[in-house]
Amino acid sequence: MDKKKLVVLTGAGVSAESGIKTFRDSDGLWEGYDVMEVASPEGWASNPALVLDFYNMRRRQALEVIPNAAHLGLAALEADYEVHIITQNIDDLHERAGSSKVLHLHGEIFKMRSDRSALPSYTIRGDIRLGDKAPDGGQLRPDIVWFGETVPMIVPASKLAAAADIFVVIGTSMLVYPAAGLIDYVGAGTPKYIIDKSIPAIGRSANLYTIEKPATEGVRELQELLSVTR
Repeated sequence: MDKKKLVVLTGAGVSAESGIKTFRDSDGLWEGYDVMEVASPEGWASNPALVLDFYNMRRRQALEVIPNAAHLGLAALEADYEVHIITQNIDDLHERAGSSKVLHLHGEIFKMRSDRSALPSYTIRGDIRLGDKAPDGGQLRPDIVWFGETVPMIVPASKLAAAADIFVVIGTSMLVYPAAGLIDYVGAGTPKYIIDKSIPAIGRSANLYTIEKPATEGVRELQELLSVTR
């Protein structure tokens, strides 16, 4: 029998418990930086060295942390479901936890590309320096989707959401678009679970279930609920 398709949208709240500071927390990693200085094409054009230093720090941090119980719990669900992770996070903690189908909406910290073209991308584990060139002669930059840039992976992500038998949202404010709009693609009769320590305002429906807990605790409860309903 085919496994049900379980599609999970994850945000910063999933990685926060591994020690990755979140965008919107008062002590978040963006504090002290104007977001547009380090995460926009304009910021890149104005001061690429600052942008590279910022993401070099993020890359070093991502190498130091490990997957938490939320990442591991989602990976474990592959035993019973066809699990697809759509993540807004740029770290690789889902992959390291064992999830086999991960779609990164906003890019990946361990990839880089030319500032002249979005493709191809290249693996990077160390630092990117000013003057490091891609084969096309462009300066190498993080393969991250910045504010004001298109989100090319939203198309396959929306198709996954529309095909979901179960849809889960974990650790995201549901304020950043187009990612927040993915829930609108989910079928009206499809069960939807929202896990967050502060449940975002997304309206009500008969098939909407909320778990107001941090990601690690919430995923454990989700596993229990799904084991009962399977």
